[in-house]
Amino acid sequence: MSAGENDGFSDRINGIKSTLRVVPDFPKPGILFLDITTLLLDPKAFRDTIDLFVERYKQKNISVVAGIEARGFMFGPAIALAIGAKFVPLRKPKKLPGEVISEKYILEYGTDCLEMHVGAVQPGERALVVDDLVATGGTLCAAMNLLERAGAVVVECACVIEVPDLKGRERLKMHGKPLYVLVESMFDATTS
Repeated sequence: MSAGENDGFSDRINGIKSTLRVVPDFPKPGILFLDITTLLLDPKAFRDTIDLFVERYKQKNISVVAGIEARGFMFGPAIALAIGAKFVPLRKPKKLPGEVISEKYILEYGTDCLEMHVGAVQPGERALVVDDLVATGGTLCAAMNLLERAGAVVVECACVIEVPDLKGRERLKMHGKPLYVLVESMFDATTS
């Protein structure tokens, strides 16, 4: 499901969409990078982004908002505060002090790993995973696996942008998890 399906949101979605930019050949040749930092420069679009997520999740009894490093950190804490949940950062390796659990995964252009503090999530807590973008779904799947290994119940994944060509939604669906996005990319996934 995406927010654009509800006509009441269309002005806000169009405002958000208008602030996004595409950077060709980043981080590698042939990749089109969908940049949300330009969205952050527009206070109205940034607020609308947070508000749309809050409107969706405020009544879903979510106790954990897990943000994926680094761009999930830009949206996750504000959503967590607004819905009365705690924020749990899911970080790259060796960024968290103390005992951590980790989950390795494959990206569309390499491999990576996410880590979370042991004890950050309690069994049975309802969790929302937040990131800026879903491409292949690998990072979101790793985040869900990490949270579920700690005993959380992942309710949904929420992203600002989806790149449909890369089939991340289908990958999440295979794991039985819904995906909510505000904007579908209208660009091809590669420059070639």
